[in-house]
Amino acid sequence: MDPNNFINFGGDEIPASDMESARIVVLPVCYENAPSYGTGSKMGSYHILNASVQLERMDEETLIDWGLLKINTAPALTPADDPEKAVSEIKAAAAHILSQDRFLLALGGDHAISIGLILGAAMIYPDMGVLQIDAHLDLRDQWNGSSFNHACVMRRISEKLNSPIIQVGIRSFSPEEAEVRKRKNFTTFFAHQIDAHDTGWMDRVVAALPEQVYITIDLDGLDPSVIPATGTPEPGGLSYRQLVRLLEKVGRNRKVIAADINELTHIDGTYLSEFTAAKLATKIFVYCV
Repeated sequence: MDPNNFINFGGDEIPASDMESARIVVLPVCYENAPSYGTGSKMGSYHILNASVQLERMDEETLIDWGLLKINTAPALTPADDPEKAVSEIKAAAAHILSQDRFLLALGGDHAISIGLILGAAMIYPDMGVLQIDAHLDLRDQWNGSSFNHACVMRRISEKLNSPIIQVGIRSFSPEEAEVRKRKNFTTFFAHQIDAHDTGWMDRVVAALPEQVYITIDLDGLDPSVIPATGTPEPGGLSYRQLVRLLEKVGRNRKVIAADINELTHIDGTYLSEFTAAKLATKIFVYCV
């Protein structure tokens, strides 16, 4: 992200809030390493922030003016190209923000950013669980030459933390990942098991989560008709409304301590994906903070 073109979430209409008085800190993370298919997620946070300027401030469901929630957009973090070093730098940044008792929303970036973010959050909230919205299990031991790749996110988290991991929207995985999932006993809500006309599955997601929750949203967890601009789109994903209702239920029944939105890539000629991602950020603000 070009620091000369830096954009605060919501743009100039949002009252400026410095770090000392902020309730919410938005952290752009500019990172992409060895993507599986589509490229461009390194600049995903920039595109989401740019789209956020076009959002209206009133949330239509809650009638909350999210622009008054004391949002601080931190300077963009561009970690090292080395994956393991990048994890360490992101972890330190997340822990620093959360140690000040602020809500953290990180914008990526490929999904590998979540390794450092979740590990950093666990330093402050060791009893938290992880809610993963994703098309993929992300349980490979190694991918494209790295064990800290986006395809390895939940494998690394499961090895380093004893946190419950609840996976929602899953519809693509390898034999290796299927075996790891079975052995580790993850709680997985596969996309084909989610009823479009029954929200009972959402209650089961909430029941599986501990009191404190970190939410990681890989945008390919949503159907490509909702988010076409993502690195590895998979058909049959969540609808926008399903994800919003899930965020509402989790936010009302658990303490969400941090979240991330990742894997946005830009498609020339359309702004649907980044605008939807920015809108999801505001839903996290009103339901989870």
